[in-house]
Amino acid sequence: MSLTGEVCVVTGACGFLGGKLVKLLLEEENLAEIRMLDRCIRPELIESLEDCQGATKLSTFEGDIRDSELLKKVCKGASVIFHTASLIDVTGVITYSELYGVNVKGTKLLLEACIQQNVASFIYTSSIEVVGPNNRGDPVINGNEDTVYYSYLKFRYSQTKKEAEKLCLSAQGEILPNGGRLATCSLRPMYIYGEGCRFTLGHMRDGIQNGDVLLRTSRQNAKVNPVYVGNVTLAHLQAARALREPQTRAVVGGNFYYISDDTPPVSYSDFNHAVLVPLGFGIQERPFLPFPILYLICFLMEAVQVILRPFLHFTPPLNRQLLIMLNTPFTFSYQKAHRDLGYTPRYNWLYSRKRTTDWLASVLPRERQKVNLK
Repeated sequence: MSLTGEVCVVTGACGFLGGKLVKLLLEEENLAEIRMLDRCIRPELIESLEDCQGATKLSTFEGDIRDSELLKKVCKGASVIFHTASLIDVTGVITYSELYGVNVKGTKLLLEACIQQNVASFIYTSSIEVVGPNNRGDPVINGNEDTVYYSYLKFRYSQTKKEAEKLCLSAQGEILPNGGRLATCSLRPMYIYGEGCRFTLGHMRDGIQNGDVLLRTSRQNAKVNPVYVGNVTLAHLQAARALREPQTRAVVGGNFYYISDDTPPVSYSDFNHAVLVPLGFGIQERPFLPFPILYLICFLMEAVQVILRPFLHFTPPLNRQLLIMLNTPFTFSYQKAHRDLGYTPRYNWLYSRKRTTDWLASVLPRERQKVNLK
C-alpha cells in the first residue's frame, strides 16, 4: 500500500541515510508533506531535492531532538515517523551523557510527541551493533531474528541504541488520544555503505597517508555482510507501507528486522579494498601485528586513557571491543524482512560497488590535497 497523501517526518534528515530516504520518498510516493528534522539543514541538500520534489511539500525544522516543544510541532498532523537521527561513536570520542541524551532521551521524547499528536506509525533505525559481537567474539553465520546470542555490549553507542530500540518496540500498541493505536518497528541494518559514507572515506584517507595501501585491521575470515544505503532506504519505505496496511500492520508492529542485501560476505578490511582497488589502492596481506598483541596494545591504551582522564581527554584510535568487532564473523539474513515487509534488495553488488567507487573517485583529488598540505 502506498503512502499517498500522508505527512511523513524524517529525523536526521541531513545524515548519510536520512537524506537519501527523503529523496526516495519524493521519487516513489505522492506524499502531502515531508518534514525534515535535523540540527542543521544544509541548503545544498534542499537544492538537490528540487528536481524530484513534485507536488510534495518539503518542510524543514532545525533543532535538537531533545527539544520536546519542537518535536510536538514536527509531529502535529503527521502519520509516519522515520527516526534515523543518532549519534554514532565506537572509539569513545563522544561522552556517554551526550550519547544517552540524543539516542535514548531523544527517542523517548519523540515517541511521547507521537502519542500526543496521534501519529500512527513509527519506524526506528537501529543497528546490528545492538546485537554484538559480544566481548568474547562469538561468531554468527547467516543469523536471523530467532538466533539466540549472548550479548554483552561494551560500546556505549551500542548500549544506547539498544535501549532506544527497546523504548520503540515497547511503545507498540500505545493508545492515541483519537482512539487509534501506535504501531512501531525497528530495522537493524548491517554496516551501511555507499556514496557519502564517512567511514569508507576515513579508510581511504588512511590509505592515502600510507602510500595508497590500506591498513588491514580485519582477518580475512572475519566475514560480515555490509548493506548498500539504497537498499536500507528501500527497507524503511517498505516498513512504512507494511505498517499502513491493516493485515501486515498486525504482523510487523512491535518487531525488529535485520536488513542486509546481496553484498558478498567479506571482512571489513577486504570490503574497503573492494571499493578502493579500482582507484589503485592496495591492501596489507595480513594485520601488521598478530591479534593477541594488538589486543594487549589496546588494553594498555585504554589503561592510559583511564589514568589520564582527570587531566587530559585521550581517545585511543583502536580499542579492544572495536578490534573484536573487526575480527568476528557476523552475518545475518534479510529473509524475515522479505517475508513480512516485502523487502527485496533493489541494487545488486556490482551497481552498489560502482556507485561507491565513483563517489570515492570524485572526492579523491580533494583528499590527496588535504594529505599533501599536512
